[in-house]
Formats: sequence, structure tokens, C-alpha cells
Amino acid sequence: MTRAYLSLGSNLGDRRGYLAEAVRRLATPRVIVRRLSSVYETEPQDLPDQPWFLNLVVELDTTLDAHGLLEHVRAIEAQLGRRRLAPKGPRTLDIDILLYGATLLDSEELTLPHPRMTARRFVLEPLAELVPELRHPVTGRSVSRLLGELRGQSVRKVGPLW
Repeated sequence: MTRAYLSLGSNLGDRRGYLAEAVRRLATPRVIVRRLSSVYETEPQDLPDQPWFLNLVVELDTTLDAHGLLEHVRAIEAQLGRRRLAPKGPRTLDIDILLYGATLLDSEELTLPHPRMTARRFVLEPLAELVPELRHPVTGRSVSRLLGELRGQSVRKVGPLW
């Protein structure tokens, strides 16, 4: 089993409902959902003229390899209506693999750790809630330190998913 962390976000329709259904669909015999962060309402970063997001982080254990996990999360995104019409645009559901154990990977389909996770408060806030002392496999800095070094970006904790 490999411990992995996923970031989930939604800014269209029933945002909380999409997140809850995605978490339900993540769980399979090969994917064990361990913990969820609180839900955070977050300001869009790359394309500001769109609705705000609800985000959370999921901690899981899996027997899938990293590419198998990517296929699994992409299937869930598609099942829940994700359409890739505009880069960084509005979406019913976005699932990113942040960390897959201590794996370092740079392929056409997947880069691990997630290349922008250290610059995103909407990732670091919920990740720090779960594992503040977890160290980034490239920088060696703890999640709490990375969060402390980040400036700006509006994030508001709204409570548990369930």
C-alpha cells in the first residue's frame, strides 16, 4: 500500500455534493480513504473571473500505481461531468494527485509531487490540517513551513464535508 494525498475542488453546481460523491467513488477495494480535511472555500487563482471553489484534501492508501490512480481519478471526474473546455476554467470537479508516497515522477501525463502544490494555499491549508509535519519529497520542507512561507490567496474554512 502507498499513502497518497489528493486535492479535490469544485466551483460549479452543487459543489459540496460533487466533492462528497467524488470521495464516495474514490473508495474501492484498491483505494482506502483514510481521512478528509475540512472543506475550504477558496478564491480562483489562475483565472479569477469565475465562481469560488470548495476544496479539500483526501488522505488514502492504495495498491494502484501512480498512473492507475490517475486513471481512477480522471474517470471519477468524467463521471461527475468534468469538461475540459478552458484551461483553469470552471469545473464540476477537479482531482489532483499531490503526493504519491515519496515518488518523484515527471511524465507527459503526471508529475509528482504536484508541481504547483507549494504555491497554492487551497492545497496547503487542508493538507496542513491533516499532516502538518509531512515533508515535501523535493524541498524537504514540512507542509506547515511551506504554508507559512506562502503569501496571499483567500481561503476560508467552512467545516467538515459530512
